[in-house]
Amino acid sequence: MTEKTTGVSPRRSQFCCYNSPPRLLDLYCGEGGAGMGYHRAGFEVVGVDINPQPRYPFMFIQGDALDYARAHGHEYDVIHASPPCQAYSVTRHALAPQYRPELIPQTRELLEYLGKPWVIENVVGAPLRWYVELCGVMFGLKTYRHRRFEMSFLVFQPEHLPHPERLTRKGRAASPGGFSNPCGHPNFAGEADIWKRSLGINWMTTRGLTQAIPPAYTEWIGNQLMPLLAVGAGNYNDKHEGRGE
Repeated sequence: MTEKTTGVSPRRSQFCCYNSPPRLLDLYCGEGGAGMGYHRAGFEVVGVDINPQPRYPFMFIQGDALDYARAHGHEYDVIHASPPCQAYSVTRHALAPQYRPELIPQTRELLEYLGKPWVIENVVGAPLRWYVELCGVMFGLKTYRHRRFEMSFLVFQPEHLPHPERLTRKGRAASPGGFSNPCGHPNFAGEADIWKRSLGINWMTTRGLTQAIPPAYTEWIGNQLMPLLAVGAGNYNDKHEGRGE
């Protein structure tokens, strides 16, 4: 695999021994919504994606995510993966098979083999197990963007608060304080800025916004994980064996 690296060269974290920030590998990283949340929670983040990601705000390595994880996953303290969601989204039938790869099973198998604490994120409808589902209203965001997270460590499902109003229909400006649904292409001046505010993201392209995880989601997960790493209790793979899907 050919890897293109930007940013500072990787270094091995000595978190457990020297209390330096734990290193987190962000697979299928896109433009960095998930990575930013983990960064805010105190992790040193390195992203990997098959496509160039010039907007990624941390160290970035261009290459195949699974190939990189096989070769270097052992060098990290935690691994997050956001495999492509097109195979599981509501628009999947509009896409040719080559544009909707199903990578969750092989991603999970590799992460379990590596034995590090891990997170897999995807859309509602994806084949995740023992997941928590997060929503923007839980974090005071002006979008709902439900996403599910399967983890190798124990996190309890937070209360899913009622949605205070419907999402603004695509192509219309949200009412003041209204909820937006970043998708497709902006249809009026200023819509992309509304998307940025609704997601809590200010550095991405419009396409990146339509795909992104709000950083608040992974910041919350990272804050749950950090104390587990500190006491060496971050991996629950053995405890999950035998549980039903």
